[in-house]
Parts: sequence; C-alpha cells; structure tokens
Amino acid sequence: MKIQVLGGGAWGIALTRLLALADHEVCLWVRNAARAAALHQTRQNETLLPGVLLPDSVSVSCESADDVEMAVYAVPSHALREVATTLPFGNNVVRVSATKGIENETLLRMSEILGEITPAAPVAVLSGPSHAEEVGRELPACLVAAAADEAVRLQVQHVFGGPSFRVYTSHDVTGVELGGALKNIIAIAAGACEGLGLGDNAKAALITRGLAEMIRLGVACGAGAATFAGLSGLGDLVVTCASTHSRNYRVGRCIARDMTLDAILKSSPKVAEGIRTVKSALQLARQHEIEMPIAESVYNVLYEDVNARDCITMLMTRLMRAEWE
Repeated sequence: MKIQVLGGGAWGIALTRLLALADHEVCLWVRNAARAAALHQTRQNETLLPGVLLPDSVSVSCESADDVEMAVYAVPSHALREVATTLPFGNNVVRVSATKGIENETLLRMSEILGEITPAAPVAVLSGPSHAEEVGRELPACLVAAAADEAVRLQVQHVFGGPSFRVYTSHDVTGVELGGALKNIIAIAAGACEGLGLGDNAKAALITRGLAEMIRLGVACGAGAATFAGLSGLGDLVVTCASTHSRNYRVGRCIARDMTLDAILKSSPKVAEGIRTVKSALQLARQHEIEMPIAESVYNVLYEDVNARDCITMLMTRLMRAEWE
C-alpha cells in the first residue's frame, strides 16, 4: 500500500519506520523544507528520536504525495486541522489519526476534525500504549484501531499489524480517542506525585481515581465504559503515568520542581498534549456537569499558579463518598 505519514516528530518517524519495514511504500511529510532535506539526508531526527533510522525506501518531502491510499496523521493536536486542510486527499484515501488530543476551540476529537474537513472520507483512529522510543526500536506493543466502519478498522489492523505491533479493533471511536487524550492529564498529575515524593500508594490512588474521571467524562460523551479498561484507556494510562519516555509525566516532574508553565514549555521541544487537553476536558466536563477534581487540579497548577501541594490537600480532604455511584 502507498501511505503518507504526516509529521516528522518522534511518533511520525516511528510509524514511518514500522510501515516501511512491513514493505509498504511510505512517504514522510515534514512541514519545513529544510528539515525535510536534513531528515532525508541523515535518516533520523537526532533531537526527538536519535538512533532510530528511516529505511532507505522512505522518501521525505514537504509536499503531499500522489496516489496515496492511506494518510496517517502524527502531528500535534493543535496542528491537525491546518495540516488536514492544507494537504487535501481524495475521498477514497483512508485517514488514520495517530494524534491524541481534543481541539481547544471546538472541543472536537481528532477524528471529528478529519470528518468535518472531508465528510465523505473513511476515518480511523490508532491509539494505545506506544512510546515512539520503543516502537521505533521494534519492541513489542499492542494498540487498538477504531472506526465506525468494520472494513476500515480491519484494513488499519492489517496494514499496521506485525510481529512487534499487535493491533486490536474497536467500534468505539469516542472511547478510544478520549482514553488516549485524557490519560495525558492524569500523567501530568502522576509525574508531580512522583516528583514530590508522595509514594507508591498515592500514585496508585491517583491513577485509579484518574481512570474514574476518564470513564465519567467518556460515558457522558457517548463512549462505552468498557473501552477505558482496554489498551487506549487503562493500558495507555499505566504506561504514560510510569515511564520516563512520557512527555506529560516529565511535565509533572517539572511542576514538582516549582517550574512555571512558560519555563516547562521552553525546557523541551517535545509536545506534551496534556497541557492543552486539560482545557478542553474541563470545558466538556462543565457541559456535561461532570466532576473531574484531578484534571481541575492540573489546570489550576498550570494556569492559575496554584501550589501543587495545596491541590493534594484539596483532593485528600474532599467530601467522603462511595467509590462507584
């Protein structure tokens, strides 16, 4: 299959390598012409994913490829609308979102943005615990491909699936996308928990109650609760809340060192999606009258200059309640 991967960051390069090694014809799109030329020459992104080389069969360009059968979006969530609009593909081209986030301005999920731009085109979502640093080195990973159309999700499963990349399918696009987006917020809190030295009990409680928040909002938005017990929910939540590869976890560690949001953003070229997603999540929560105290705490620390330890006290002294209602 001829595939264009959109995005020259760590995740885009890892997916490009994965698809090329499976004998697909892959063209990697990079926004900047100079960066595209450098990546074509060096075959690696030495800043974001050093040591992971693109196969020689991969072409790198800042232009859209011709006769593409599948377009894989691996760009930051805030850039997806612009990229999808700037690089139009035919209605027969399958769009696969590998981006995790919720657009701040519209509160749309990534697949909804793609569907809004090209309503007649098939759209799928690929999500799950999958750090680029490991996928790029062909370490085992399991993900889930979600699409409303069974034929589309089976096609994505077949295209991406391989010895080191096992792909399951799901019809619950809403749940799969929200799981992948919301877990980044909890990962920021988990990083702060670790950085403040609060211990394993606190971290386990944070992850568990964070999952409860994800389920509450997901179900209110039309997702199935069981989806959040799967790879795009619990699976992605666990890896993102416990791995040094996690960008959002690193943000939480920075919070524990009393770094400001501006300083955190300047400290790394890597995008931590939870910083933006927390804004959208809380807007959705208010629309659906859903409580998300952990997400609200993350927002307050990032945007309202509230001390992280004060947020911990607030969370621990909330009114006692049943675990599940």
